Amino acid sequence: MKISQILDKIDENQLFIPAFQREYVWKKKDAKRLIQSLIKEYPTGTMLTWETNHPPELKGTHKYSSTQGAVKLILDGQQRITTLYMIIRGEIPPYYTAEDVASDPSNFYIHIETMEIEDYSVKKMTNNPLWVKLTNIFQRQVRAKDIVRELEKNEPISRERDDAIDDNFNSIERILEREFLEQVIPVKASIKEAINIFYIVNASGVNLTEAELALAQISGFWSQARKLFKQKLSALESEGFVFKLDFLVYALLGCVYRIGSDMSKLHDESNKEKIQEAWELLDSHILDYVMNIMRSQAYVDHTKEINSVYALIPIIVYAFNKGKKPFSQDEINRVVKWFYYSQIRARYISQLPQKLDKDIGIVCRSEQPFDDLLGLIEADRTLTIKPEEFVGVDVRHSLWGLMRWYFKSNNAVCFTTGVSVRKNMGKNYSLEWDHIFPYSRLKEVGYGQENRLKYALAQEITNRAVLTQTANRSKTNHLAKDYLIEVKEHFPDALELQCIPLNEDLWNRENYEDFLQARREILAKDLNNFLEQLTLSKEPEIKVSLENIISEGESDEVEFKSSLRWSYKEGLVNKKLEQVIMKSIAAFSNGEGGLLLMGVDDDGKVLGLDFDYTSLKGTKDEFELHLRNLINNSFGVAFATTNLNITFPMIDEIEICQIEINKATKPYFLDVTDKSGAKSEKFYVRSGNSSQELKPSEANEYTKGRF
Repeated sequence: MKISQILDKIDENQLFIPAFQREYVWKKKDAKRLIQSLIKEYPTGTMLTWETNHPPELKGTHKYSSTQGAVKLILDGQQRITTLYMIIRGEIPPYYTAEDVASDPSNFYIHIETMEIEDYSVKKMTNNPLWVKLTNIFQRQVRAKDIVRELEKNEPISRERDDAIDDNFNSIERILEREFLEQVIPVKASIKEAINIFYIVNASGVNLTEAELALAQISGFWSQARKLFKQKLSALESEGFVFKLDFLVYALLGCVYRIGSDMSKLHDESNKEKIQEAWELLDSHILDYVMNIMRSQAYVDHTKEINSVYALIPIIVYAFNKGKKPFSQDEINRVVKWFYYSQIRARYISQLPQKLDKDIGIVCRSEQPFDDLLGLIEADRTLTIKPEEFVGVDVRHSLWGLMRWYFKSNNAVCFTTGVSVRKNMGKNYSLEWDHIFPYSRLKEVGYGQENRLKYALAQEITNRAVLTQTANRSKTNHLAKDYLIEVKEHFPDALELQCIPLNEDLWNRENYEDFLQARREILAKDLNNFLEQLTLSKEPEIKVSLENIISEGESDEVEFKSSLRWSYKEGLVNKKLEQVIMKSIAAFSNGEGGLLLMGVDDDGKVLGLDFDYTSLKGTKDEFELHLRNLINNSFGVAFATTNLNITFPMIDEIEICQIEINKATKPYFLDVTDKSGAKSEKFYVRSGNSSQELKPSEANEYTKGRF
């Protein structure tokens, strides 16, 4: 069948792609090679089609009607045909959407003399008539004589050059008349037979993975499978967890058959009910539950931090076997510990199906599965992290992921902004990693690329800190010592929370390698302790409920406030009440710390924060932002990020604001405005169940003894 006929049949709803086919996954280099081969009249493969009166679910919006009679489905060759459609027609074919196309080649340009093909480049192609969009040639919007006329505006064009341009145009246009050798599966074939042929054809090459072939089989007897799986992947991606369809097929195989290989077990239609039941539980509960455990308990904010996502498969199977029964804290700790070691000891870097077979088998049979799985890792390699493991390794190493998870567990903060290194709001506060000793400064003393060993030391993960993007962009190339001293002044605990050696002599550039060695030793010690502590037995803590705290009333450790700024007496906003809240925070901080509850009156009645919310655009987010701004303005950003924990618990379905105030390491004074508008500095402490102002002489005496 000619290429022009293939494209016409697609437009005329005579040639389709079945839903069980994968999406367009070719890269631009693949598309470029195809066009170059066609121009040179090289062989370009064949097309396998299936002619049928009973097609399965089709890709795209077209719905098959029996009145159409037999239609053709493309089973093999759809990547090439889709490429040609996009380049020749200049648009995505009707069986795909933009989301289905990983890399769109429709903006290819060709140099009509050299026949070089590239994506459009403004700098390279503007005002150069020799660069022509391929689509425009196929659509006959540009012809050889148009190019020659443009060139003749600046110089005479020889007959030979004119002919060469014309010949090249003809070589491109002749692509439309090229024949694709077509092999046709007859009408009498069933869906299963057609997919089996599809499987055999693809299994002989390397185009499809075993999981993709299994998904094609599943989609043959469950037409909605691919669509439902992609919807779930999209939902997970929106939360930072990015997976491929293969991942879900491995999860199904593990949950349904308790194995990690032999995808052929999923091929038969007798699986349909079991697969659908398993998917319903995975979709509605298990996948979200496991990802939430990863985020909240393992400090994994997105899959970019994970060395191998397939370590999640045994965890998913374990959760699946429990149904909707949640993990205990001990189970979570053991799962997380094994997950960490699976990453730093590269459990799934090779022989994935075989290792999943073994690990899923242990998960399904053992009474202490993750301890046993940890034993498998230890049998291959010691679990203890040694300082020398850090030597010369960069941020691509799995130890870097563990460092970040540990820093997050430590409540570490960005050196520049003081913001937590947990996942933050807004792209400017996304996490990045930056050199502590700036590379440009190290390069000055011999750590450039010309010295491979020293360059590796400059890029070593022990010379990296986790910063927010806004901090990384504003950070200069100051000497490390100047930078670290500044960090120490602004955020006293920040360096220790990211395992930075505190010996300032090590911060000098001439002591750089001593700094690395010191940090390697700190990291090895702290990371080993962190991993070991995960599963140590602890005495159970009896936590007093918030309801009980409220029922006990106010004390030297607890204070109630009806609101942040709403006056219940006046029935309006009274911003002076905000100053009262700041006074309470200062008093707790200057004392032994305490708990401030807003939305609860003096008698312990839970009022909620609706009036405050309404006064601030009606949302909790605006309320919290306003509260944090007040605290930042009163006490500074460092205080707000290290001395306070603000949450919004529910009491009988009524939301309140809870502020846990830590005992401060230095005195905090508060600027107070009196009735006349004059400002003065006040010092408050907690006395009984109220906040009291101390006179200057009393404050001086108190701070001497307290700080």
